[in-house]
Amino acid sequence: MTKRIEIDIKVPNQTKYLGMIGRIGESLAYSLKGFQGNRRELAYHLNVVLTEALANVMCHANKYDPDKDVKVSISASDHDLIIRVYDQGQGFDIKTLSKLRAKTTDEGGRGIQLIFKLMDQVEYLREGNHNVLEMKKLLT
Repeated sequence: MTKRIEIDIKVPNQTKYLGMIGRIGESLAYSLKGFQGNRRELAYHLNVVLTEALANVMCHANKYDPDKDVKVSISASDHDLIIRVYDQGQGFDIKTLSKLRAKTTDEGGRGIQLIFKLMDQVEYLREGNHNVLEMKKLLT
């Protein structure tokens, strides 16, 4: 692949779309021609990080508001894959949260812990009116 694959997705703020978005990540893992690693493992990891990130946005940032949307942007090349999940919430301190040990799902933070474990680089940025969770996976 010489060009980047660019996928932009916008879905209503409803959890029924989590599986669909996860499957898009899985499909992408199997279509990356330059990737030499374990595709099944990559597909699983992409499904997990996408569904965890979107669930966090739907619950914490969008507060289950059905009038809001969730935007995801996925960009892939032979060398890397970048997932960006946008929200309009108040944001959070990702550095503090990433250092916490996820003990139970009731205490929160389990999803972000998985994201940090499965991706190579994770940042939480402010872009205009949005917060952006940017997750990068190196493919070479």
